[in-house]
Amino acid sequence: MVESKETDNRLFEWYRTYIGEPDARTDVYLGFGLFFGGIALGVIALVLFLWGSAAEPRTAAYFARMGPAYTLGMLSLPAAMIGIVVLLPVEQRAQYAAAVGGAINLAAVVGFNAVYPDDWNGYGADYTLEVVAAYATGLTVVVGATGAALVAHQLARVQPQPGDIEPVEDEDDDGEAISDEQIESDIESAMEDVELSWGGVEKHEGRKISVNTDADIDVSGMDVDAETSRSTGVDSQVQGLRQMKGGEKKTATSESTVDDQTAKLNELRQQKREDDEASSSDDGGLPGLLSRLRSKLGLS
Repeated sequence: MVESKETDNRLFEWYRTYIGEPDARTDVYLGFGLFFGGIALGVIALVLFLWGSAAEPRTAAYFARMGPAYTLGMLSLPAAMIGIVVLLPVEQRAQYAAAVGGAINLAAVVGFNAVYPDDWNGYGADYTLEVVAAYATGLTVVVGATGAALVAHQLARVQPQPGDIEPVEDEDDDGEAISDEQIESDIESAMEDVELSWGGVEKHEGRKISVNTDADIDVSGMDVDAETSRSTGVDSQVQGLRQMKGGEKKTATSESTVDDQTAKLNELRQQKREDDEASSSDDGGLPGLLSRLRSKLGLS
């Protein structure tokens, strides 16, 4: 990239205005030199052609003016086109193609000066066709390279560059805040046409059962006892809530006292002792049975 401080002249200003930032100083000087040089050659060729047309044909003055006019005219067009290719920031193969075409044109110009006027346009050996064919071939290559360079440059200018893309600003920061009431109203308006019951189940249009709670029901022939539920206090309610919330298990408690449990334990021991005595008796018959009955009846 060429620094702007080193190239503060008119050529670089034109280049930056119509093409862009130059990559090298050679492209600018060589490109503009060929372009403006080709235009200048064309103007000089036109002047010489008009001046030569005023002279008598096939005279020394005529050939002395028309020969340079044809030569400069043949060089002007390829030079201007090659200058355009050099100026545009295109691939090197386009520049190589333009250079090859320009070389063919230069060879045709040299051949023209070698055969003009003795072997030109029906005189002498007449190499007019060969010179014109070579010049047309070279000019076609130059025109094709110039057209490709112009199209590529135009496409590059149309495509957006990373620096040209502006960041998207968040419109919500500058806009008004949306209230909860507006959101709820929008949701309600959007759900008006949706027929859903609780739980998200679609409504069914079939039969349904209706219960009339206002009707009088005769329960005189029914044996129904009303069950009354009474609260046992604040502590029991709190304990019930804790069990429902935390999954606590209800612990069963016994209402019997320690004396009752001791009596039952003694009774079990006495019964076991009597069973052992009955099993250890020899006959295991009536005396053992009578002793057990006495103990049960409390007669012993």
